[in-house]
Amino acid sequence: MPDAAVTMDRIVSLCKRRGFIFPASEIYGGIANTYDYGHYGVLLKQNVIAQWWKAMIQERDDVVALDSAIIQHPSTWEASGHLAGFTDPLVDCRTCKQRFRADHVGELQCGRRPSKHPGEDAQCDLTESREFNLMFETTIGPIREFGSTVYLRPETAQGIFLDFKQVLQFARRRPPFGIAQVGKSFRNEITPGNFIFRTLEFEQMEMEFFVPPAEAQHWYEHWMKERFDWYVRLGIDPEHLRLRAHDADELSHYSSATSDVEYLFPYGWGELEGIANRGDFDLSAHARVSGEKLEYVDPQGGERYIPHVIEPAGGVGRSMLAFMIDAYDEDELGGEKRTVLRLHPALAPVKVAVLPLLRKDGHPELARSVYEELRRHVKAEYDDGGAIGRRYRRQDEIGTPFAVTIDHQSVEDRTVTLRDRDTLAQERVPIDGLAQGLQGRLDPHG
Repeated sequence: MPDAAVTMDRIVSLCKRRGFIFPASEIYGGIANTYDYGHYGVLLKQNVIAQWWKAMIQERDDVVALDSAIIQHPSTWEASGHLAGFTDPLVDCRTCKQRFRADHVGELQCGRRPSKHPGEDAQCDLTESREFNLMFETTIGPIREFGSTVYLRPETAQGIFLDFKQVLQFARRRPPFGIAQVGKSFRNEITPGNFIFRTLEFEQMEMEFFVPPAEAQHWYEHWMKERFDWYVRLGIDPEHLRLRAHDADELSHYSSATSDVEYLFPYGWGELEGIANRGDFDLSAHARVSGEKLEYVDPQGGERYIPHVIEPAGGVGRSMLAFMIDAYDEDELGGEKRTVLRLHPALAPVKVAVLPLLRKDGHPELARSVYEELRRHVKAEYDDGGAIGRRYRRQDEIGTPFAVTIDHQSVEDRTVTLRDRDTLAQERVPIDGLAQGLQGRLDPHG
């Protein structure tokens, strides 16, 4: 289990206090499980996405990028099986008027008696279970009654399958190769919850890896290890991660095998990312409905086949939440409790803070000069508000790895104090070469 100091309440409080994440539409009372990302949340989220792209594109030469449309042709969802099969079982309670996923009632709280599960209290009156489609429906056209019914995508994957033929031509790739994208998806969840773990709109990081059918198992195992190791490389304790294979009754309609990278959240194990062997289900289904041949033809031997697909699909919000929880720590400094996010430097929203000790005696001018130079190289922040100790605490809470303090000696000899967030070590270093030195500390393997 993550450190006992970590609770969801503390994570939610830190996120709101420091402007990472907070409820959307709050002036109107909010809307269930919909959140806005503030300045530091945007920076952290973009860093998570950047590291994913780095792992997919920069460090490999067998994956290309795509950004497909959120609204696709309605036949997309007929072919994919989402219209018929993308459902959850729903029950209503006639007493408390709440709705619950029928397969999750053993994990949920009763609307009247939170200490019990739905259906356990004598007053509970649950309806029979019925299927509930998770796709958001809308219309194209100015008049709803005469418009075309379309859907907000529930996953980014289908856009990749629709563009398979196009990408195969312009990317000059042959299987095995992948198509990756990051984008918003939308699901009308019955019981969203646990902060940003399950929300109505969310960003996905998905990659469809197209392989010769005989190689599918090899690549399935390859991507399970690759994706597990990615989280470890970015700072998550491997003891807080596990790979869990789906039982037969858990498998999606398109999958012959799926394993989840799960993280031990304060409330228990939860999925960060699924790695699925989708076989040739999607390309075959779209070929059948569209009438287009979605196959690969070997230019040498002329062999034709529909590639099988291995899909690693992760959530940006879930990954971000796991990184924050695993980085969260509390210790004592100078008799006061210190909250610190020990984020991996690559993920930290701000890499270095520049802090003038005083607002006089030339400190601000020199500090500003140092800041202007540093921000040309790394994400830096200038902070001159409040006592120096309080400013250190602020930066610790948002996960800033280093702080540079400008004092009287800095004005005299152009040296600064460099403070390390994790060790609290402070050393005197020259301003000249500071940016390069920091880059080396932030990325020692750079």
